[in-house]
Amino acid sequence: MDSVKLKFVVIIALCFGVIFAAPADSKHSLIVSSTESSNRETNNSLKINSDVPRIYQMHVKSNISNRFARTTITSKVRNIVTKSLEAVFSIVLPETAFISGFIMEIGGKNYTAYVKEKEEAKKEYEQAVASGLGAAHVAVSVRDSNRFTISVNMEPQSKAAFYLTYEELLKRGNGYYEQVINLHPGQPVKDLRVEVLIAESRKIVDLKAPPLRSGNEIGNENADLDPRADLKIIDDKTAIVRFNPNLERQKQLAHLLGTNEDDGLAGQFVVQYDVERDPNGGEVLIQDGYFVHFFAPTELAPLPKHIVFVLDTSSSMEGEKIKQLKEAMDNILGQLHTNDSFSLVEFNTNAKVLDLNNPNASVWYPHESNAYNYEEHSDEINFEKYTFPNAYLADSGNIKKAKDIVSKLIVRGGTDIHSALKVGLRLVELANSRKIDNINRQPIIVFLTDGDPTVRITSTEDITYKITTFNVGLRRSPIFALSFGELVDKEFLKKLAFLNAGFTKHIYEAADAALQLRGFYEQISSPLLANVTFKYGPSVTSLTKTNFPIHFGGSELIVSGKYGTNNLSLPIIKGWGAAGDVHLQPLVIERPASNIERLWAYLTIKQLLELKEVADTNMEKKIKKKALDLALRYSFVTSVSSLVVVKPNSTDAVETEKASSQDEEEDYDDGFDRFGGYQPPANHKQQVQGGEPTPTLHTTLRPKLPSTTTVTSAVAEGSSKYKLLVTALPWLKNVLNMNGILNLPSGGYKLGLNETITDNVDCLKSPIFLIGHCSLLHNCPHVHSLLTSLNVYNRHACILRNEYAGVCCPDKLFYSLLQL
Repeated sequence: MDSVKLKFVVIIALCFGVIFAAPADSKHSLIVSSTESSNRETNNSLKINSDVPRIYQMHVKSNISNRFARTTITSKVRNIVTKSLEAVFSIVLPETAFISGFIMEIGGKNYTAYVKEKEEAKKEYEQAVASGLGAAHVAVSVRDSNRFTISVNMEPQSKAAFYLTYEELLKRGNGYYEQVINLHPGQPVKDLRVEVLIAESRKIVDLKAPPLRSGNEIGNENADLDPRADLKIIDDKTAIVRFNPNLERQKQLAHLLGTNEDDGLAGQFVVQYDVERDPNGGEVLIQDGYFVHFFAPTELAPLPKHIVFVLDTSSSMEGEKIKQLKEAMDNILGQLHTNDSFSLVEFNTNAKVLDLNNPNASVWYPHESNAYNYEEHSDEINFEKYTFPNAYLADSGNIKKAKDIVSKLIVRGGTDIHSALKVGLRLVELANSRKIDNINRQPIIVFLTDGDPTVRITSTEDITYKITTFNVGLRRSPIFALSFGELVDKEFLKKLAFLNAGFTKHIYEAADAALQLRGFYEQISSPLLANVTFKYGPSVTSLTKTNFPIHFGGSELIVSGKYGTNNLSLPIIKGWGAAGDVHLQPLVIERPASNIERLWAYLTIKQLLELKEVADTNMEKKIKKKALDLALRYSFVTSVSSLVVVKPNSTDAVETEKASSQDEEEDYDDGFDRFGGYQPPANHKQQVQGGEPTPTLHTTLRPKLPSTTTVTSAVAEGSSKYKLLVTALPWLKNVLNMNGILNLPSGGYKLGLNETITDNVDCLKSPIFLIGHCSLLHNCPHVHSLLTSLNVYNRHACILRNEYAGVCCPDKLFYSLLQL
């Protein structure tokens, strides 16, 4: 009989959420664990819990190559008592990580996990339960949504080992890369070791291992928590960092971190470093047909900015929250640069732009009397009747006035998020037209709230749509959303920020909330470029995101893709900087490099999953399938895939290979060329059921054409552009009138086949993405297969110069994410 009783199917489904810090009262939120500690007995000078197996070895080994980290955690346990015990292996992953491998070694046998589609994995679990097998489906809380947990029953005097591998792209912030490794064995471990091997393509600089962190709260670095890591520089581009605390040091660190010494070390081991930079166009690395482009220019002056703080003072901010907000604003206002400008918006039931020179003259919107009054109103209230103060220069006098006003804010009323953000964007519009000192400033909205909308427009979908619409019509301002408390709708804020070129950060209600906000602001305090675009040669395909509304100093933009048989040509980066238009280019393309293909897959999956959350319903399934196909091909556990652990030889390992093979075929035959033009696939065949075509992955269901047509020479029926257009959009030929005019709900419009319109007009509701630009139909071929009828087209139509029918066209480079 095996030394461990093992009869189960375990499915680990990870739901990736945002984890910023652990709650103040949670001492076990960062876990690489066997189990909790209780009754103890002495053994070799260690107090060991007799109810849990003993961890005799825990090794964490991370290999970082080109900022891409592959980390393996090994935990070996022994049941030293004469009764069966449960061993639990649990780990909280970095929020950006994907699990890519898991093996259990039980009784001399290996049990290897594999990745399956989440719903399929769930069915497998349910079948195991129905057949009488013991099964465990791991449930996770919101806060612990990145947690991986599995347990086995161990026979007396037996051993078990767990090996978990995860991968992540290290994010650059504040001028360095940072890898955070969560450690909490739950007991002192005789052989506890962390080893981080860094192999970069450029010279490593500023390598360090800062003091250990609790993971719960941000604070000043405590020198007593110095890990005393061994930093060994192999050469300019290679280094090894080792952390190997003995039992006594583990107890000291546990005490300093505020946990029970007998529970062992509980904290975060951190490695920070940066690399030497190409000061202009960044560095491009290539390997086997894949490339990655790292862009972090060092010689650009910061853009002056106009930052609008939108502050929630509704009743739910009562107590500690409003106190923390005031402390945070006191810190942040002090960090503004002298050539910046700023505005303050307070909101509750109504919104008010704070007048620094005469606070009593500040006017509430949309009800002018005071914060308490509430009445329904049309969304089309004319802003012209409201006199809002200009933005204020960030000089010492105005900062002092602002701090004084913020310190006197009081809480009251409901939460009108729509009016608050609309007022904030109106201030951006006014600042752009008034231009203090004739300086163009980069607008930024920092929006802080602790609750759901409760006043006037309460639909989060409506607020997202209306605010994004209003923002499209301006010089687009990024919106950064910060949330307080557990009642806030994080998904709403995430979508709102994503669609408005920003991001979200949850601020936990701990003693360090002000520091959390301050740390967030440091990330966005120095914008360097706006409207950044990466342009690559014609051989490049399957690009990740190439357009970035804003780039901040200390961070990094990353683009990855595939290139053809020819050498990759040097890309061009365009943007708007402090001195005007900027054109940059890398100096050299470097080879060889490792991990580039997996890095590309990682980035692509991440961006597909983001796109899935905001895409139209008719595109969500296709985006999900693309993400799932890649996750299966590269064995990444994501929000659309799960790990399944079963007994050896009871599953078919060929399944993943089959998915990979099928995906390769789809890669080249999806009906789109790599430049956005439609080309019918060579194997394009319609399947017929009951006389009607049924759509397949690449086949579009189109209406039956009538036997006659009303199109005349008014649309140049014989022209090549017309033929191509009606081939791609066969319904179009039957809805044009005798004069070649397309009738839409708002009137009749021309196709403009012979027109060249380069107007940069933003629009909403492109066929795959909420935001796009209005383009003539023939100039946006990469969405033709999605416009299956006049009704579908009407949902995405837009008008150019009041006379031409267009379509809301997504960026074709971003669209290439769907054409892998």
